[in-house]
Amino acid sequence: MIIVAQDGSGAFDSIQEAIDSIQMLPETIFVKKGTYHERLEIRSPFLTIEGEDKENTILEYDYYANMMIGEEKRGTFRSYTMFINTDYFTCKNMTIANTAGFGTDVGQAIAVYAEGDKIAFENCRLLGHQDTLFTGPLPREAASAGGFRGPTEHAVRKIGRQLYKDCYIEGEVDFIFGSAIAYFDNCELHSLNRHMEVNGYVTAASSYAEQKYGYVFNKCRFTSDCPDNTVYLGRPWRIYAKTILLECELGPHIIKEGFHDWNKPESHETVDYAEYKCSGAGYTPNERASFVRQLTDSEAEEFTFEKVYNSKPIEAN
Repeated sequence: MIIVAQDGSGAFDSIQEAIDSIQMLPETIFVKKGTYHERLEIRSPFLTIEGEDKENTILEYDYYANMMIGEEKRGTFRSYTMFINTDYFTCKNMTIANTAGFGTDVGQAIAVYAEGDKIAFENCRLLGHQDTLFTGPLPREAASAGGFRGPTEHAVRKIGRQLYKDCYIEGEVDFIFGSAIAYFDNCELHSLNRHMEVNGYVTAASSYAEQKYGYVFNKCRFTSDCPDNTVYLGRPWRIYAKTILLECELGPHIIKEGFHDWNKPESHETVDYAEYKCSGAGYTPNERASFVRQLTDSEAEEFTFEKVYNSKPIEAN
């Protein structure tokens, strides 16, 4: 185990320096309490980073899409605080934050960029505003030239499995987005108030057509201080978006239609948006959009953790 501490009691006072020092894997990096103002790049498999305390072990940075690099904007995919491009990575008991601010001011600002297979976050807080958590890979093609400028723009599109367990994830617009197979278990998804008619969208999945699974939320809580009926559960970044809610508690901030089509009427025939035995003031199954379905008991059995997380990863190029 490698110890990181700001008080001099560890081998390093920088998490990235500890990562760069690794000679053999698997390895665990234990991070003592403190605020670490640095950006991490993680490319080694079989690595665990564990914080001493999720509230007080904080990784933060403040890059954002609209900031300039020379004569061009940084863009979404170079704004991350933590970048993961490997398999079998685990993060526990930490806060990872992008502190750049609201999307209306700075554009997109990623806290965690996670791309790989068997990536897990347990008992963590992921904090941001617009585009807090990117669950890679990217869609096959960008909508405009240069739209995917960043570290995996030209990489093979490998659709891996990810787990978020007992986590708190905060944001406003599309704050969980991407193409991964991702299972969210007992998490809190907190929507920030933009003081607008539509305050945000929790998810923006870009699942590929050949995926059986995209996002699955199991026994999660959707919370907010937004006014009632002002936040959508999601919208399709790409038209095969898949987002399933199982026995989740939905606050009154959730818009009665549940999901938005992002002005893509063709997605009504291709998305898989579904709910099963949810509860709360924001659960209004009789008022959901026509392309949202309610699962039967047998249909819900297809979305257990075992089936989702043990499904095969897909190389989608």
